[in-house]
Amino acid sequence: MIVNLSLQHSLVSNWVGELRNVAIQTDRMRFRRNLERIGEVAAYEISKVLPFVEAEIQTPLGIAVHKVLKEQPVLGTILRAGLPLHQGLLNYFDQADNAFISAYRKHHKDGSFEISLDYVSCPDLDNRVVIISDPMLATGSSLVKTIHFLKAEGKPSAIHIVAAIACTVGIEYVLREEPSVTIWCGDIDDELTAKGYIVPGLGDAGDLAFGTKVQM
Repeated sequence: MIVNLSLQHSLVSNWVGELRNVAIQTDRMRFRRNLERIGEVAAYEISKVLPFVEAEIQTPLGIAVHKVLKEQPVLGTILRAGLPLHQGLLNYFDQADNAFISAYRKHHKDGSFEISLDYVSCPDLDNRVVIISDPMLATGSSLVKTIHFLKAEGKPSAIHIVAAIACTVGIEYVLREEPSVTIWCGDIDDELTAKGYIVPGLGDAGDLAFGTKVQM
């Protein structure tokens, strides 16, 4: 299942537009905050489909009955670009457990690349709802590899993916490999370059959020 949040929320579309805008991208704090805002909206929308239970809440004057989350989800993010998006999710699921994954493109001299997954830190995932954030869903390779690794560690009850921008090629690949996941994204682009970059996209989200890096 795929949900394009720009079709439901004009503010999400506005924030994605700012993420793409080369005249605004130079403001790193604003770039990170816009990713964070998209994460917050995604958290609110995802919360609507999570299991709830009724709980009695003691007030100063009596008892109120409210629906509350049956269990907090596990929030996972792919370092380093996913951190602002992850923070937006964490702002709303503020009691959630967290997981961190180091998955990146290891480039070769011929222009090709492979996904390297060097580090994972996560809680027990059995029967937990897992929400994975990565701002750019391009080829989908890093997300699929991450999901396969996490599922080898435990068996989540449901997996959600949150991205600022997703490409149709990557969406199709993820859903082909993991048909039960739900993808929530700020917008969808149709073109992917031969080197695996989304067009029009927004560039390198990690560099725009945290500064350029040296390719290793």
